[in-house]
Parts: sequence; C-alpha cells; structure tokens
Amino acid sequence: MELLIKRIDQTLPLPEYQTAGSVAFDLYARVETVIDPHSIALIPVNLIIKVPDDYVILIASRSSTPLKKGLMCANGIGIIDQDFCGDDDEIRYAAYNFTTEPVTVPRGDRIGQALLVKIAKPALIETDQISAASRGGFGSTG
Repeated sequence: MELLIKRIDQTLPLPEYQTAGSVAFDLYARVETVIDPHSIALIPVNLIIKVPDDYVILIASRSSTPLKKGLMCANGIGIIDQDFCGDDDEIRYAAYNFTTEPVTVPRGDRIGQALLVKIAKPALIETDQISAASRGGFGSTG
C-alpha cells in the first residue's frame, strides 16, 4: 500500500516511521507557534494526504508531548477524512497548552503522530430496541 503525501515546505523532512515496530509516523511543525496558557492553537504539520478509500488517518499526541511540552491534542484525537485532500487542506495539529506559561513549538519539532486505520462505514438503521438487557448505564462496572 502507498500513501500519497504532499509537503507544503520541501525543506522539512518527509514523515517516516521511527522504528520497525512503529505504527504511526511523526508530524513536524511547519512554523514556529506560541500557545498561550490554557489555550488551543492549530499547528500546521506541512502535509496534505490523500487518505485511501476505506481508511482514516487519526492524529494524536506523541507520547512525550504532554510531559516534555505541556501540550496535548485538544480534541483527544483528530480525524482526517478521505476527502480532506484539496490544495488548502493542510493537516493541522490542534494543541492545547495545559500549563500556566506560554509554550513555543519550534519549526521542525515533531509535535504529533498520524495513524492510518482501516474503517467500516455501515448503513445507519434506526430502531426502537437494541437489546432487552441493560448493564445499568454509564459507569455500571465501577
């Protein structure tokens, strides 16, 4: 399988898997970005990607980002759809600064990671009853 990737700035590296066992590739900040305390900033990651049919790209924090930078993916995880690949559709990492100080993300820093995931897209069928048995609702197992 191949993943078609367009870099906005050719001087930044093409993403790569860092180890043979890596399942996600790192995303590089295209521009220096300062994120105020308790604020969200969109960091452009220099890529437009043509997601293959029946796949989605999930954007997440690198495991070290919260510890080293005080940042996390603002919406928990980002979703890059199959039709988000036009000339203006550069992927951006939504970073939330949970610290009390501004955080600077330098140009070229690895800020997030992307994971290609196979998906199913079933028809949505409304019904009045799914199951007669209930577990007891949210948090029912303690």
